Formats: sequence, C-alpha cells, structure tokens
Amino acid sequence: MLQQLKILCRQGKQTIPNVSEVHLHQNFRGRPVISNAVVEPSAVAEICPVSAMEIAPLRIDLCKCTFCGLCARVFPEKIRFTNDYRLASNDRERLLIVEGKDRAVTLHFEKRRPEIRDLFKKSLKLRQVSAGGDNSVEMELNACSNVNFDMGRFGIEFVASPRHADGIVVTGPLSGNMAEALQICYDAVPEPKILVLAGVDALSGGIFAGSKALDRSFLNKYPVDLYIPGNPPHPLTIINGLLDLIAANK
Repeated sequence: MLQQLKILCRQGKQTIPNVSEVHLHQNFRGRPVISNAVVEPSAVAEICPVSAMEIAPLRIDLCKCTFCGLCARVFPEKIRFTNDYRLASNDRERLLIVEGKDRAVTLHFEKRRPEIRDLFKKSLKLRQVSAGGDNSVEMELNACSNVNFDMGRFGIEFVASPRHADGIVVTGPLSGNMAEALQICYDAVPEPKILVLAGVDALSGGIFAGSKALDRSFLNKYPVDLYIPGNPPHPLTIINGLLDLIAANK
C-alpha cells in the first residue's frame, strides 16, 4: 500500500477528470466545417478519394470521410477541420456536414429507444466484433479502458462473451468471411440489445466500399443505435458517444 501511495504522489492523477471538456491539440482532425467561400463544388467533391462529398448543397458525409485532410489542404479557404472530437450520433442526417453551417454533431435524443435510457443508464456491457478490421479502431477501443480515459468509471465495459453483453460494437468493413460469425454473436446477446458501429469502415465500408469481399447485409436487418465516425475514432469520441446514448437526463 505504501508503495502504491508513493507512485500516486510521484506521478499524480492521470485520469482525465471530465471527458466532455477536453481541449485536444489544434492539429487533431475532428469535425470539419465548410465555409461559404466561392469554390466550384464539383472540383471540391472530385478530390475526395472515398467520395465522401456530395454537391447541391456541398456537404461531407462523416460516415464515409476518412479524415485524410486532403480537401482542406487543397481548398483551405473552403474546408477546415476543427479539433471537435464529439462526432457520434444516432441520426444519420446529423452526420452530414453542410456548407455554411458550423454546428456540433449531437444525438437525436427523441430517437433513442426508451429501454436504452431506462436499462443501461448506469451499466453498459459491450462485446466488440472485428468484422475484417485493421486493428486501428480496436486499439482505440482498448484505449478507452486505460488509466487516462477510464471508461469503466461510467459503468461502460467490454466483456468477453456476448451472453454477458448488452450489445455489440462492430468494427471493420464487414467482410464476407465474418458475416456468419457476426450474426452468431449478435444473436447470442440477450434482448434488449444495442448495435454500435465504430470507425468509417464499419459505417460505410471506408476505402473498401463496393468490394466484392464485403457482406454488409447484416446492417439491413437491424437498426443502428449509434454511429461513431473516425478513421479511427478518438477514445473521447467513443466515450462521449456512448455516454450520450445512455444518458438518463436527456
């Protein structure tokens, strides 16, 4: 015990006190903003390597954006990336960044299923499924439980078995060879259960969108309770999204 106290005194408290009020480094690439500067919309959209931009009006789909920053480098007067890490939402429309509107990404609290707020507001156990992921999102999910972010203090933890879980977090583009395993895992979670997609690959297929190696039919069967954009998403993006999803007072 004495040794532990010495370590605490020497290193100080490492846990982030308030995960919703952290100011990340200005170089962090978070929520993009599209200004009203006059630029040919098609020229901006064509430069995106994953077709995450739409025109009329010009907008960025965060479910497709890999946050590579190419658009901001080529058209700095038109697009910039803020360091706002609060990107998760349960409403697909709120993940569209529209030209001329600098607004935060939020949850649509009225669209939440009531059982999520009522049953999981103090404890949420999740099973993570890597459906062909590259391990980047998986590493950030692991980081959520480290001493800095300490997601467990909010009652949110990852468990080893889907039978002990309240829902699943899917990462990766949903490859064909993981389709059956994903379905088995989801079926093993007791009702009611939630479905979370984390990372651009899970949200849209990312750079693998349209590949014949993917089987995304699973997403046509069940409603998604939370979309977490990013490539990969920051732990603060993940934690704040989950906290908003289970918030009892919203």
